[in-house]
Amino acid sequence: MSKRWLFLSAAAVLIVVSLALVLMPGHKDDETVKAEAGSAVTEPSATGSSPANSPSPSGTSTASARATAASKKPSATPSARATTKPAATSATKTGQQASGTASLGGRIRPGVTYRGVATFYDADGGGACMYDPSGDVMTGAMNSTDYESSKACGAYVLVHAANGASITVRITNECPGDCAPGQIDLSAQAFAKLAAPSAGRIPITWNLASPSTSDTISIRYKTGSTRYWCGIQAIGHRNPLARLEVRAGSGWRQLERADYNYFLSEDGSGCGGALRLTDIYGQQLTVPALAVRANVTQPTQVQFAKH
Repeated sequence: MSKRWLFLSAAAVLIVVSLALVLMPGHKDDETVKAEAGSAVTEPSATGSSPANSPSPSGTSTASARATAASKKPSATPSARATTKPAATSATKTGQQASGTASLGGRIRPGVTYRGVATFYDADGGGACMYDPSGDVMTGAMNSTDYESSKACGAYVLVHAANGASITVRITNECPGDCAPGQIDLSAQAFAKLAAPSAGRIPITWNLASPSTSDTISIRYKTGSTRYWCGIQAIGHRNPLARLEVRAGSGWRQLERADYNYFLSEDGSGCGGALRLTDIYGQQLTVPALAVRANVTQPTQVQFAKH
């Protein structure tokens, strides 16, 4: 057999084999395999069902955790806004509806009953409020919280004991340290009106009082006061004092109250001029100009009305 015939025979066999392979069921060419392989990678990723999104240690798949977080975030934000906004509106309305009395009264408010304990000490009417010692020893030292940097100075409080006894005292001192909110350290004489001294410490309730009095308010300039710097104190006011102002041009300037119960004009503004006093009820009294006489108690003709 010639070589040419052998070559043609081999070529014919190869063609038959190739056609057989192409026609075999399940055969796919390279492009089809590549396309389907790409679809197999992309589709599960989009649907979140890929085996690669296996459960995390917490038992929630990564895709599921993100979906949960995304679903919570929008709902949490409106909820927070819905909760916060009405609260802020309510607070604003409360502030607007609050009376002038509430805004001037500090911690101790008219018409409110406070609970605490009473103790006693040897008092002479003087103390942190810088009042002079007095023969009237129906006084008390207010705990630091309710003393509130001297806002309680000069206030009259009606103290009630559990046995029904009561006594009105004037706050002339501060009780720091161990005195808790609500506690009043009474003079020994005042405590004796409520209980035997041997009791030492008794539960009480108390509230602000506005007692009858024929006295008028006095004004005192602090030692060292001049027309260039002065400290001004009001003494004998029936109701707690909220503000002391000095005449400044055509208006009034409010002075800052020191914790030792003097109102200070650091630059001398208003020293020796007219004064305006405001109690916690909003009542205002005008005191004509008084000379700057350091450490001299000068009487006035004014007093706050009884409440």
